[in-house]
Amino acid sequence: MNGPEITLEAAPELRLFVAHERRGGRTAVVTDGSSTLGHVVESLGIPLTEAGQLLVDGTPVPVSHIPRAGERVEVRAVRRPQRVPGAPLRFLLDVHLGTLARRLRLLGVDAAYESEDIGDPALAALSAEQQRVMLSRDRGLLRRREIWAGAYVYSDRPEEQLRDVLGRFAPVLAPWTRCTACNGRLAEADKESVSARLEQGTQQSYDVFAQCTSCERVYWRGSHHARLEAVVADAVREFGGAGSGAAAS
Repeated sequence: MNGPEITLEAAPELRLFVAHERRGGRTAVVTDGSSTLGHVVESLGIPLTEAGQLLVDGTPVPVSHIPRAGERVEVRAVRRPQRVPGAPLRFLLDVHLGTLARRLRLLGVDAAYESEDIGDPALAALSAEQQRVMLSRDRGLLRRREIWAGAYVYSDRPEEQLRDVLGRFAPVLAPWTRCTACNGRLAEADKESVSARLEQGTQQSYDVFAQCTSCERVYWRGSHHARLEAVVADAVREFGGAGSGAAAS
């Protein structure tokens, strides 16, 4: 770029996206005189999904603003909890976030997940078609214009990922109401109706079951239920929930 020079400062939460020499605070940026401020911000490495309010000399401006020489730009982080207007809050996760998808489903959050790498263009198109918030650690994917809405997942640890998403979007929690395998809805099932799908030991040991209305997978309070219960209890305690009490296989 060889045009007007501005100064830009990114919020501390966003500095991991920019080059190391720009992480100390306000820094000089030379623009080309025609690109939008949104383009300039993205060119520095900050996905627009993570940029909140943009201020020029203290005044909010849209991403379409064309920077002029001498302007002081401040890029704030997205305000939390973030509201996503226009459709029910639901998510789409890329191939690298399978554990996060299962934990969101465990809490009753609508979380579609692609277990195979279908490619960035297909994911972006699916986000737009189904109006789902795209969750990813791939900055390039989040920069695709087709995405309906998106969010960068900051941690590579599932526990921290879950807290990040719940804290950012504040979805309504309804534990034990979704299939962790396919995202379908769970319904109570009597033992007789699902007996053909159970091992003999399970039939003898358990009496309370739930079944997915989509893939027909059967759930019960199995040996690892205590571990899942702890995940649910921690999330509900910190972020609130609509109930708890079905089964988990």
